Amino acid sequence: MANVLRHLPELEGMELGYIQGLMKNMDDDQASLFAQVYRARRKDSQMILILTLLGFFGFAGLHRFILGQIGLGILYILTLGLCFIGTIVDLVNYKSLAYEYNVKMAHETLAMISNHFPNMGSGSTFS
Repeated sequence: MANVLRHLPELEGMELGYIQGLMKNMDDDQASLFAQVYRARRKDSQMILILTLLGFFGFAGLHRFILGQIGLGILYILTLGLCFIGTIVDLVNYKSLAYEYNVKMAHETLAMISNHFPNMGSGSTFS
């Protein structure tokens, strides 16, 4: 069982609990590889907050581009963040936006390293 905080000390809250559940059946080598790849792919909620705040200064939608939501990013640019209402809603929900993106990245990372460690998929179930 890998110690999540040793590999990913920057995690907190719901993300920490979720990643801890994913890493519970990993050995140290698997956990280290997972942590390296996941750290490079995850987005920090504070960065999402800052990019969302830039929406009030004429750069609406940057956070949506960073989160891989290109269509919404373009819509936010063309409508000034849906007349600032969408930007305000995203400002309130910035942590959940980052969390949802990071959960998706965790699953993609897990699938990627499962190919590197074939025995990982047989003895454990990740959802």
